Amino acid sequence: MKKILAIMPKSIGGRLTTESLIAGFIDNGFEVSIFDELKDKKLPRNDFSYIVGYDFSPIKIKYDSNLKIPCIAYFSDVIESKASGVLEDWGKYYKYLKNDDNFVFYWDRVLAQNDGWFYMPHFVNLSVYRDFLTPEFDVLFPGRLDSNLRLETYLNLNKLLPHVTFRFCAIEKHYLDALSRCKSELDRKIIKKTYLGFIDNEKDMAKMINKTKIVYNINSQGVSSLNYRSIQTLACKRLLISDNRAELDLFQGIIPIWDNINDLAKKIQYYLKNSVEYEKITKKAFRIIKSNHDCRICVSKMLNLIENYN
Repeated sequence: MKKILAIMPKSIGGRLTTESLIAGFIDNGFEVSIFDELKDKKLPRNDFSYIVGYDFSPIKIKYDSNLKIPCIAYFSDVIESKASGVLEDWGKYYKYLKNDDNFVFYWDRVLAQNDGWFYMPHFVNLSVYRDFLTPEFDVLFPGRLDSNLRLETYLNLNKLLPHVTFRFCAIEKHYLDALSRCKSELDRKIIKKTYLGFIDNEKDMAKMINKTKIVYNINSQGVSSLNYRSIQTLACKRLLISDNRAELDLFQGIIPIWDNINDLAKKIQYYLKNSVEYEKITKKAFRIIKSNHDCRICVSKMLNLIENYN
C-alpha cells in the first residue's frame, strides 16, 4: 500500500479542506500519516510516496525538514499572498513550486491557467457532506464578516427581512471584530443574537449547513473560483445563492446569482416560499457535485495528472 504524509495546517479553513483531501487519498487506497502543525513537534518517519497538504504547508515542511519526496500542494488561497499559509515567508518557498517533484493544484481556473498550475476546483467528502438533518433556521453565512461588504450585507439583510432567521459562524476574534465595527446598538444586537460560534472540523460544518435552508455567498479570493462553502452547501442539498463568479458554469447556470442587497433579499424570500424551485436546483446541483466534486474522484484525477506529467 502506498503511503502519504499529510500536513494538517494551522488555518481553520485549511484544516477543513485538508480533511477532504486526506479522505480522497484514503479512498484511493493510500495509508495516511498526519502531522498537525498546531500540536505535533516531530514528523513521523516512513517510506512515503508523497507529502501532501494545503497551500504552502507541505512545501514549507518538505524543505525545512529536507525531505526527499514529491509534494502535492492544494492551494485555495492566492499563492502570491500572506493568505497562503506562511505569512510573510511565502516568497521564500515560492521558488520551490516549479521544481519537478512538486505538484501544485490551484482552485481558481483563471489563476491556474495564467500561472501554469494544475486546475482543481474544490471537492468534498460526500460521506460527511450530505443531507441528514431538518433545517432549524433560514439563512446562513458560514464565514467571517471581515470586509465592509460582508458586514453591511449581513446587517442589512437582517433589517430588510426581519421575519427571516439568519445565522453566521466565525472564530471569536472575527466575531469581536465585527462587533467593534458596528455603527449602532441595533447592529451590535444583530451580531450578538445571530452568532453561532466557530467550526473547526468537517462533521460540525456539515451539521451547521444542514441546519439551514439557504447559504448566501461572497467570495473573497481569486478571480473566477468558487470557495469551499459553495461546494459544501451543494453537497448537503442546500440552496446556494452566490455572487457572480465565472466558475458557476461548473453548475450549468442553475445556481441563483445575486447582484445587490435588494436582489439578494428578493431571492431569499422567493426560494424560501418556492419549495419546488428549491428542490429542482438542489437536486441537480447535487448530481453535479457527486460526479465532479467528490474527494475520491478529484484525488484520482490529481494522481492521473501527476502520472501523465512524469
